[in-house]
Amino acid sequence: MTLPQIEHAALWHLPGLLRILWALTRNTAWLPVRRSRWTDLRLWARFIRAKQVRMLCENARPVAFLARHGAQVHALYVHPAHQGRGYGQLLIEEAQASGALELWTHAENLPARRFYGLAGFQEVETGHANDEGVADVRLVWRKETER
Repeated sequence: MTLPQIEHAALWHLPGLLRILWALTRNTAWLPVRRSRWTDLRLWARFIRAKQVRMLCENARPVAFLARHGAQVHALYVHPAHQGRGYGQLLIEEAQASGALELWTHAENLPARRFYGLAGFQEVETGHANDEGVADVRLVWRKETER
């Protein structure tokens, strides 16, 4: 199977990106919904305009995306129907090529914690630094030469 190319998201990709986001965030029992769809739309439009969103498409439709500003990864989502194909790994490897990374993930999101652990991230802190007010974990990644 040939993997799709990573590209910058454009504003016209926003509906597809929100479809991915909401497929996960609006359908997770332990994750309370704190932001309106309108707030999500405005937030992700800002990320896209700032060229902070990289994505993968199949048949011209976004199936996975990563948003980051410098070393801070804000989000990495793969649509549930497209998980297990290496898309998240492709996106995180591209981000790792730029140097050190850090992110927060929900403590209850064990698949994400496992994914980041396999990608070389270390859990360094716990807290509640998210909009939902649930426990989360801060993870960091450094190139071998930076450790």
